[in-house]
Amino acid sequence: MGDSKKEKEKKPSFFKGVKAEFSKVSWPGRNDVVKQSVAVIGVSVVVGVLITLLDTVIQFGIKFLTM
Repeated sequence: MGDSKKEKEKKPSFFKGVKAEFSKVSWPGRNDVVKQSVAVIGVSVVVGVLITLLDTVIQFGIKFLTM
């Protein structure tokens, strides 16, 4: 069948692989990170306000219909 005494290939360690992959990553600059963070925070605030307004209107409508 097969040789049971084959030499095992030496596998690179996990952390060396991670380090190699991280060196391939194109990291964004500081300005890009700041712009994207501001955009995420802004959109989150707008969506939060919209949800609050919808919730208030729906609660008012339910109270009006049940009274």
